[in-house]
Amino acid sequence: MDFNNCRTDLPALLLYNIDPSWPPQDIQDCYSAVHILKRALTEVGHPIQEVCVHSAELQEALEGFNPNEYLIFNWCEELPGIPRSASLVAQTLDLMGFTYTGASAEALTLSQDKRQVKARLRAQGIPTPHWQIFNTARSDGWGCFPAIVKPAFEHCSFGVTRDAVVQSPTELVDRVRFVLDTFEQPALIEEFIDGREFHVAVLGNGMLHALPPAEMDFSAFDNVKDRLCTFESNFDPQSSAYNLIELRLPASLSPNEQRQIEEIALSSYRAVGCRDYARMDIRLRDGVFYVLDINPNADISPDTSLALAAGMIGLSYGQLGGLLINLAAQRNQPFLDWHNPKEDRGLHK
Repeated sequence: MDFNNCRTDLPALLLYNIDPSWPPQDIQDCYSAVHILKRALTEVGHPIQEVCVHSAELQEALEGFNPNEYLIFNWCEELPGIPRSASLVAQTLDLMGFTYTGASAEALTLSQDKRQVKARLRAQGIPTPHWQIFNTARSDGWGCFPAIVKPAFEHCSFGVTRDAVVQSPTELVDRVRFVLDTFEQPALIEEFIDGREFHVAVLGNGMLHALPPAEMDFSAFDNVKDRLCTFESNFDPQSSAYNLIELRLPASLSPNEQRQIEEIALSSYRAVGCRDYARMDIRLRDGVFYVLDINPNADISPDTSLALAAGMIGLSYGQLGGLLINLAAQRNQPFLDWHNPKEDRGLHK
């Protein structure tokens, strides 16, 4: 993949969501992240206009924009008021005829159901922890401990706390009941792989490129319940997990381990039908790399492992975003042929 020959003049709409019910700090953080990305894309040459989605009416937010003149940089995680609606965003963009960055509606729908993802991985011979779905609070049929209990249809570690790691049938039943009652969805029970954890990002379509693996270092913790990435460790700067889990980039791996983890990441990317970019969460135990999760529209904020790993191979934040715009443009011939200067097209409805 030639990162140096990307078009920098392609116009894009930076699509993102703000839910009015969010805490004020979360709203401010979102606006700040959008500003940083917009500035980075503008600095490398892309004409960018923000489109904020404040309600479930995505079509209304995009009304008046011509799909033949604007690509969508899809940073819209869900429609406000509609949980787990990332695939609906993509479906709506498809319906309106927009070309957009990131995963397709089909891949997003698949990734939302951890059962289907793990079944797909297993069918492709890709190692993933032993798992089972429970629809009732019970422990019969499961004898592997420690285990981890997750909501079956959530992402970003939502519903995962240190109490998600269970070490006995009694703890298992209690946690399964908690998931069923709190999230009103099946509970996914997995064997807890108590080993090194890596985040591996992949870029591209057809010809793929694995970025340097990042390791989540849990060495500050002795308790097995703390050796994982929880919702708190990802999003609460006041928590000990947030502050004590260290990101090591690049991860220290032998040449053979490096080859194996890259092969696993690329195979997982293809198995789920990822597009443009994605991040695989992988653990190593006894020489085996296990895929824990696949994030087809992974967070690309500047402080994330994906953006930092891109920097390791010489891509600035703006160049990374520009690459994603170019990868999307390759799916639409008019954008490949587009050559007029931005002042001829304008950035207004």
